[in-house]
Formats: sequence, structure tokens, C-alpha cells
Amino acid sequence: MSRAYSDDLRDRVLKAVAAGASARGAAARFGIGAATAVRWARRWRETGERHAHRQGYPKRSVLDPHEDFLIGLVGEKADITLDEMQARLEAERGIRAAMT
Repeated sequence: MSRAYSDDLRDRVLKAVAAGASARGAAARFGIGAATAVRWARRWRETGERHAHRQGYPKRSVLDPHEDFLIGLVGEKADITLDEMQARLEAERGIRAAMT
């Protein structure tokens, strides 16, 4: 996966746009794609955000595939404790989950 441009470069491009340069002109000056500079300038004008968003997808939980099982445990016994759920998950599914 490619990396985000540095915040320093973003700041320089946005300062140039704020000083009156077009986004395309700032892109040419700093050697980035015109579409990138246009997106940065639009986002800055609309929201005031200057920093890159986090890239990639959020990490999924090991327990996501066992959601129905866990909900079923609560359905069987409404006052089940986390320790009991952890023990049943390991005994019946072979999954060890830590409570952190």
C-alpha cells in the first residue's frame, strides 16, 4: 500500500492555495497530482482538515466469526459472566480470547 503524503507537503500546498494559487497550479509547483491538490483544497475549505486520514481497513476482531455463538450464550443465560463466556468459547470453539 502506498503511503500518504507528508503533512509538511500538504501544508505547503494549502498555504499556496490560501495565498491565491489555484489547486492545479500548486500541484504543478510541488510535483503532485492535480486531482490530489484539488481534493486537499476542497476538504480544507469544507471542513478545515489538513491532515491525512488513516489508510486501510480497520482490523477485525478474532471474535467476529463467533458473534452468533456469543449472542446465543447470552440468550441461553442472560446473566452469564465474561469468564463463563470465555471458558465456553475455548471449550466449544477452541478460541482463546483475552479480556483486555
